[in-house]
Amino acid sequence: MHAAQPRAHGDGFMTATIVFCVTGWVLGWVVFGRPRVLAADIEPVAHAPAAATPAGLQRAIIIPARNEAGSLGGLLMDLTADRAATRTPLIIVVDDHSTDQTASIANAVDGVVVVGAPDLPIGWTGKSWACWNGVAAAQRLLGLTTDEGGDLQLVFIDADVRMAPGALDVVTGQQRNIGGLLSVQPHHVAVRPYEQLSALFNVIAIMGVGAGHSSPPTGAFGPVLATTFADYQRVGGHQSVRTDVAEDVALAQRYQDAGLTVNIRLGADLINFRMYPKGVRGLLEGWTKNFCAGALSTRYPTLAATVLWVTALGSATLGLVDGIAGQSLLLHAGIYMAFVAQLTVLLHRVGRFRWWTSVLYPVGLVTFFGVFVRSTWRTLVRRSTRWSGRTIDLTQRAAAFESELT
Repeated sequence: MHAAQPRAHGDGFMTATIVFCVTGWVLGWVVFGRPRVLAADIEPVAHAPAAATPAGLQRAIIIPARNEAGSLGGLLMDLTADRAATRTPLIIVVDDHSTDQTASIANAVDGVVVVGAPDLPIGWTGKSWACWNGVAAAQRLLGLTTDEGGDLQLVFIDADVRMAPGALDVVTGQQRNIGGLLSVQPHHVAVRPYEQLSALFNVIAIMGVGAGHSSPPTGAFGPVLATTFADYQRVGGHQSVRTDVAEDVALAQRYQDAGLTVNIRLGADLINFRMYPKGVRGLLEGWTKNFCAGALSTRYPTLAATVLWVTALGSATLGLVDGIAGQSLLLHAGIYMAFVAQLTVLLHRVGRFRWWTSVLYPVGLVTFFGVFVRSTWRTLVRRSTRWSGRTIDLTQRAAAFESELT
């Protein structure tokens, strides 16, 4: 009689675990949703030709670059090779105090304008400062005042992005069609084994901003942003988000506050990038910088569902370990493989990862938890983080912002 009670308790716990995992698995599909893809076969609605700027250009590409000698050349090759078939854009590379050959590589490409970012003011993040100065350079080169050039399109592109032929036209065509801010999350190409650690981060990032749902997203992805000069001026541009570490998320919120739309597309076959080719340290620093800030901007229901999904991933892993020890191995293995299959599908949508990345997802899960704790500690407790060789003092930035308001 007494021996039956522990067994009944164990059966009840197992049932609860199974229900929890199945619920989490279903929520994974629901929260990820169906993100829209940037596709060349989607024709924008016909519009009248944009008014020409004084220099006859309709697009300005701004590339903030800090120590990007290893990747910048590829992007510039893509953009300049595409010129023959597209309207010639103004291409500006903003060298953000690089200590490598970034500026030399950009200067060697015909038709590319290289400007150096002035010294970083207190209260600004490096990327926002570079983007802001890139827009100022475009204004000077095109002879625009703040009241002119409303139809000029601005396209901000990170230096590690690669673009297929015609991709720029698709980006600017869709932005012209839907208006507001268009954000493209490139297809993540993971080459080396350590780069597979970014897998879960990519999926959770899509979930967090709500990119797969019809409701407005809660943020944006910074690698490719397209907007008009008029709308950029209307929201205050990067000056309005100068203190924000996750400037892409903050900029999207400024657009929505101004009544403008924010739309997210996945890069798929047209736009990709390799995020952290310089090593594990760069990968950890990159995700640490953004993740806590991104979580704080996520809607509470989405955040709760995402946490439940991530917890279910961990529960399935522990269940498999328990099964190997002799407790319902086939059942726990089936649950684990259901999550492996789900991750395989989701990862295929966001990037190009190795076949074994999904099978070994517990390794990525441990990395995710470690980075999230580290990001939370640095953002909320230490009030500082680090990126691109700079220490970002969040307390100093907040003080600078408050002093300007008073």
